[in-house]
Amino acid sequence: MFLTGLIFLPIVFAAVVLLLPQSKVRVGSLLMAIVHFVYSLCLFQMFDKTTAALQLVEKHEWISFFGINYFVGIDGISFWLVLMTTFFAPIVILGSWHSIEKKEKTFHFALFLLQTFMLGTFLSIDSIMFYIFFEASLLPMYLMIGVWGGTRRIYAAMKFFIYTMAGSLLMLVAILALIFMTAEQLGAPSASMIDFYKLQIPFVAGEVLNPQTLMFLAFFIAFAIKVPMFPVHTWLPDAHVEAPTPGSVILAAIMLKMGTYGFMRFVIPLFPEATNYYGWFVMLLGVVGIVYGALVAMVQPDIKKLVAYSSVSHMGYVVLGLFALNIYGTTGALYQMLNHGVSTGALFLLVGIIYERTHTREIKSYGGLAAAMPIYTILFLIVTMSSIAVPGTNGFVGEFYILMGGFLKNKALGSIAALGVILGAAYMLWMVKKVFFGPEGEYVKGAKEGTYNEALKDVSLRETIVLAPLIILIFWMGIFPNHFLSWSQSSLDHLVKTQLDYELPIAQKAEQE
Repeated sequence: MFLTGLIFLPIVFAAVVLLLPQSKVRVGSLLMAIVHFVYSLCLFQMFDKTTAALQLVEKHEWISFFGINYFVGIDGISFWLVLMTTFFAPIVILGSWHSIEKKEKTFHFALFLLQTFMLGTFLSIDSIMFYIFFEASLLPMYLMIGVWGGTRRIYAAMKFFIYTMAGSLLMLVAILALIFMTAEQLGAPSASMIDFYKLQIPFVAGEVLNPQTLMFLAFFIAFAIKVPMFPVHTWLPDAHVEAPTPGSVILAAIMLKMGTYGFMRFVIPLFPEATNYYGWFVMLLGVVGIVYGALVAMVQPDIKKLVAYSSVSHMGYVVLGLFALNIYGTTGALYQMLNHGVSTGALFLLVGIIYERTHTREIKSYGGLAAAMPIYTILFLIVTMSSIAVPGTNGFVGEFYILMGGFLKNKALGSIAALGVILGAAYMLWMVKKVFFGPEGEYVKGAKEGTYNEALKDVSLRETIVLAPLIILIFWMGIFPNHFLSWSQSSLDHLVKTQLDYELPIAQKAEQE
């Protein structure tokens, strides 16, 4: 019952939030989020990292006619994503202490609901359960953007909702087709991913209208929108810019990973032949996303929009690594999913800190900020180093693995992806130069004249406490990556083996011909 408690405890907390007096909502929510995170740390004692098998499995009959069950479990692929989800909740609550000033109960209620839906997505083994949690996560995030967002919040919330729901409907059709296929091949309908893996799904190379290719495309489109990949990424910059700081942090740190997790849980193991055949094209889209995201980030006048486009670029690396279909790329992709959550989550928190003070995100409004806010500048520089993958930080390890895996699979695409590292450094360092070391902007000048003294106070104790765990992780993950990778390696080895088992017969057949 441990995983059930992990998934549904936040719903209990959501109900408690509604009962709390208004003055106790923030403190009560923070304490409950910390309790939930501590509860999740029990996984370190309960999880066996030496096996790729599902662990802590719970299965109960639900809708027997269609073979739908309450079926949850955890392996090395979902292990760190679950812990990241519980880790960010108290950080987000403490980070939004002053930025959420209206309808606080509703906000924290939505936040705890979102926790349940995200955890349910990462822990569901039944495909219908996965779909329900995957879709349900849209509702709290829609509220966060639509209620506490900026001036164009309704437009951004609607765009986010329509894009992601449209893709998910294709996935639902493919899941239903797989359930009917289990009835034909296994003798009884089943919605379990484990049973899906046993299916022989027909595939014809070069033909789109065959079952495996059609299902591959249905799942791929749904998860590509969620990542988001180029060219279905356009909802993300709008959502990030209009979302409140806690919404942007959760979106970047956790929700985008639901797409890449879907590739690892469904697309690659379920459709190995289609994945191997079309993988080069997916890698190409990933590389285009890397370069496109970096180039568009370079010309952004809004610091938050720049960080949003950096997410498009960074998630392109994850996709490249996954569809390289080798252990280097897959390991780097999972690690980069965690790295992106830490570094981009921290960047959005830092942007939120300065926005709370000045109520602008325009880069041109700043300049010379290093003299006015030295500690803030140091923290921003550290996170920037992580984002551009400086050795010794977490970003370097993930990108190094991905580039190695991408280069081994396709030298041309791997080489172009390496160009993205240079472009990433260019737009981030350009922004740092303008904001912190460039000619003095209106706010630094105003502070000297006494107009903006309050606005440019350096980071507070609360803000330092919020950022400290992320700064620690940047160096811990960069210097001791095996402390993290060892928990997932068995599952990643098994995932890659599903591809090797198909590549070998294909190669043997080619030799015979």
